[in-house]
Amino acid sequence: MSFVKITEQSSRYNHLEKMSVAELLQHINDEDALVAEAVHKAIPQIESLVEAIEPRMKQGGRLFYVGAGTSGRLGVLDASELPPTFGAPDTWVIGIIAGGERALRHAVEKAEDITEKGWEDLQIYHPTTDDTVIGIAASGTTPYVIGAVREARKHGLLTGCITSNPHSPLTEAAEFPIETIVGPEFVTGSSRMKSGTAQKMVLNMISTTLMIRMGRVKGNRMVKMQLTNAKLVDRGTRMLQDSLGLSYEEAQQRLLDAGSVDKVLSEEK
Repeated sequence: MSFVKITEQSSRYNHLEKMSVAELLQHINDEDALVAEAVHKAIPQIESLVEAIEPRMKQGGRLFYVGAGTSGRLGVLDASELPPTFGAPDTWVIGIIAGGERALRHAVEKAEDITEKGWEDLQIYHPTTDDTVIGIAASGTTPYVIGAVREARKHGLLTGCITSNPHSPLTEAAEFPIETIVGPEFVTGSSRMKSGTAQKMVLNMISTTLMIRMGRVKGNRMVKMQLTNAKLVDRGTRMLQDSLGLSYEEAQQRLLDAGSVDKVLSEEK
């Protein structure tokens, strides 16, 4: 089957500049409504990848997200949210973006076009065969990402990918591909829209499921979250109130003394 880049196909809508604000918003929302179904269809693929990652992480392996542009930023975002949310070490999940830190806020010309650079950027982390690399690229053709995934697989790392195009070069490179086929974008080729939304959803699913399986959640609560602001201290206090029947003041004091909800609950056993 020949490779067709759906993400570059013409939008279903035309004359966007002639639409009213209400029409633009409604049509964008109509397109966004297609994303959840596309992700739903990919659940078996996501499941296979997560089940392969879990035992590796439990024996000390790390998860690397590799992407460029929007895809790279979403990977870095997901990785950066896990330490405060789940109290996970920042070495468990690491986001790598073509062009480095500067590329998070500014376009770095041609950074994504160097095939060898993705694997080269991984070397500072001294990757091992316990590690996993997930390449993120809506098009499925980004050289930086494909190169990283191909080399990682060649060196015995577990590899996955997230793309919006079926049968892409990235899909072929990865052992566990995830394809979220969201169709043409509202603005032709603007994969920061539906494709980016699908990527964010899949990343949430992968990382949240792994954090739960790694013991960072009890019941339905983030008991190991870092107490980095007043909102999180309040959330943790209310967790202890509900779990232990304490007054708000007593729960908060015990939380602050212990440093986490999990530690307080462990003291009760």
